[in-house]
Amino acid sequence: MEIDNELKEILNPKNAALLVWDVQNMLVQNIFNTDIFLAKTNEVISIAKANNVPVIFSRITPLPPQFESPVRKYFFKKRLSTMQQVPNGFELTIEPTNNDIVIPKNTASMFVGTNFELLMRNAGITTLIITGIATEIGVESTARDASNRGIFPVIITDAVSSSNQDAHNRSLENLKNMAIQLKTEELISIWK
Repeated sequence: MEIDNELKEILNPKNAALLVWDVQNMLVQNIFNTDIFLAKTNEVISIAKANNVPVIFSRITPLPPQFESPVRKYFFKKRLSTMQQVPNGFELTIEPTNNDIVIPKNTASMFVGTNFELLMRNAGITTLIITGIATEIGVESTARDASNRGIFPVIITDAVSSSNQDAHNRSLENLKNMAIQLKTEELISIWK
């Protein structure tokens, strides 16, 4: 497979970071493709680490009820009612290692309410590779926000998922003109 030189430059590991978005037990156990999703996400993490690409995990961390947005409370409660409940729901399913960063957040974008953009700018990161759950919520919001801030969003399409496969597919279709989309194998071939 011939890889476009411009794409190789965008995906230069020296300027990239990997975001593992909300891979938490309550979400992982409710997606349409759990086994494939976890396998592909772990492959992406492995190739990122082999190329010294920083790995950053997001973790949903609700605010105390009196400080939580009524909008988020409404939609979170609505989503929870459709999900199978699992023990330790807010715990990460994939365990970060010592060099990984875990950023608690309470919005559907990594760029809102965190110091994530500052971290990216300080490290000279110009490309954000995104895996995680849910494609149509946090993955899409973060990809759009990255693009609007001049950071290339790269979505690994077989390492993102949702509890709603139709919404997942629509989201990927919506993002075709705003984010680079690759499969795990394509990223691996570029980084080898």
